Amino acid sequence: MFIDLLRKRRSIRNFDQRPVEPEKLDILTEALLRSPASKGRYPWEFILVTDPDIISQLAVAKPKGGGFLEKAPLCVVICGNPGISDVWIEDCTVAATIVQLAAEDLGLGSCWCQIRRRQHASGVSSTAVLRQQLGLPDCLEVACIIGIGYPLATIAPRSRTSLPSRKVHKNVYQKS
Repeated sequence: MFIDLLRKRRSIRNFDQRPVEPEKLDILTEALLRSPASKGRYPWEFILVTDPDIISQLAVAKPKGGGFLEKAPLCVVICGNPGISDVWIEDCTVAATIVQLAAEDLGLGSCWCQIRRRQHASGVSSTAVLRQQLGLPDCLEVACIIGIGYPLATIAPRSRTSLPSRKVHKNVYQKS
């Protein structure tokens, strides 16, 4: 069941260094391309990075919180074109979620690295650094990078009682 996949998925930041097999890479690619997008405009672009030297560069694009990417054998850079859709951020976020769930379904772990509105150590935006590193056109903004690979350890699922149930309201908003 889908809920079992959601229960099991955790953010993984430590990966075995074995590469993601081509068959699994194909499935992840298909999952990205099947992600829903507002009005069918598909403002996203995806860069699948497996080259360790390029991955090392990705890891320093966002110094605080991006270091784990260096340990990932696969990084998916998710970009959006604001000129195609005013909801490019939402469409990219949906694709990021879809690829993480697909990775989990394939026995892979993943973790999200926020890039949009984040800064490189030099003071320029993380997107500007990635634009240079990856040869991105000016029309694209980087939403996030998803690190994917085989987890080094299993993290126990969160218990149902640990979920923030107070965040769910019925019919109207109710103060906690």
